[in-house]
Amino acid sequence: MNAPKPSLELVRNLTDEHILRALMRRRRMTRAELAVETGVSKPTAGESVRRLVVVGLVVDSGERTPGGRGRGRVGSYYTLADGVGTAWAISIAPEGVVAEAVDVYGDTSCRAVEDVGRPASSEQVATALRATAKRLLAESGAPRLAVVSAADPVERATGRLVHLPDAPFLIGELDLAEILSPHVAGPVTADNDVNWAARAELAARPGSDTFAYLYLGEGLGCAIVSEGRVLRGRRGLAGEIAHLVTVGPEGRATALIEVFGLLGLRRPGSTAIDVDRLLSVTGGDDAQARAIRTTLGDAVCGALAAITSLADPEHIVIGGPWGQHPMIFMALHEAAVRHPRSPVLRSATVTAPSFTGVRADALTRLRDSVITVPR
Repeated sequence: MNAPKPSLELVRNLTDEHILRALMRRRRMTRAELAVETGVSKPTAGESVRRLVVVGLVVDSGERTPGGRGRGRVGSYYTLADGVGTAWAISIAPEGVVAEAVDVYGDTSCRAVEDVGRPASSEQVATALRATAKRLLAESGAPRLAVVSAADPVERATGRLVHLPDAPFLIGELDLAEILSPHVAGPVTADNDVNWAARAELAARPGSDTFAYLYLGEGLGCAIVSEGRVLRGRRGLAGEIAHLVTVGPEGRATALIEVFGLLGLRRPGSTAIDVDRLLSVTGGDDAQARAIRTTLGDAVCGALAAITSLADPEHIVIGGPWGQHPMIFMALHEAAVRHPRSPVLRSATVTAPSFTGVRADALTRLRDSVITVPR
């Protein structure tokens, strides 16, 4: 039996998608250039452009090819309409709230930054988030959608921030969609910062789709990537490793986050790790610095061993401001090779990984939303 032929409507929609994506890549093209770029005939490309102009997704830019005197007919350059919109990429972290409005070409049309306190309360974060939203709204208009990275666990079903005991940032419960929806035309998507960092590393490492990402900074976090997908767990709390039991000072069984308290490496009155102090006391070549590096290496290696045993990753990417320090990374490697199932460690490659990940996702979702506009 012969397979049914695709409907004319399906063929038209696919052609329109190819035309739109070509304009997203190249910004302005003639109908002849679009035909070459997409591999369709010139009449098919011309008809698609006509349809997209009618629905307001594509416009004649007013620019023309030279043409005439043996150079062929004058051609019109087409671009995406200004009204196709933007997406917001937002990061909520101890450093503050950072937000960008991104257009379909991947350009930043405006940016807003607001400070928050340490530790940040839910009221402080909500105030800063509303302030950044109003600034973006004033400069770029309402976006089609928003994507948010938060340095706190995110409830999978609702997108709300979840308060966990001893969380270093201490935002508390916060409904991001409720805060942003009055300013955003479409959906609000949220996830925690380590998951976004892992997605950024996934995009940066072609051919490597099964690994773990361990973040070592003011807080501790882990993301598991399996066959190109970040595993979030039933509630979205997968990878919360701070309370994983490991080897502490003097070989005692200790929760990983407690190791830093016992070593005097926490911020006063907080479970947040004092990164500057940690780097200061581990950065030398004296006996004390070496001993602390060894203790940290053994403690973190307990987490690495658990990750390796349960998730079987190809390798573990080490990120975060102190995890990537050469001396700390070497201590982790030396501890790992002593383990029966020695995990392969690699240093993170992406700068500002969580914001890179959330921004890339916002751009992808924006482009997809333009493609799926009813026609």
